[in-house]
Amino acid sequence: MPRKKVKASDVAETHQSIEAQVDEYLKSGGKITHVPRGVSGRPSMGKDQAMLTKK
Repeated sequence: MPRKKVKASDVAETHQSIEAQVDEYLKSGGKITHVPRGVSGRPSMGKDQAMLTKK
């Protein structure tokens, strides 16, 4: 199935929407936490499953 072409105006609108949602979240007292690369938000299946990066 061919990929749908995305218009620049759609991308800008999406960016603005996400930015507005983040601003609203932060103003309401929310916090953004940095999650290190390779760490999963899924529950651990064992200590070897915590990191998803290749060794």
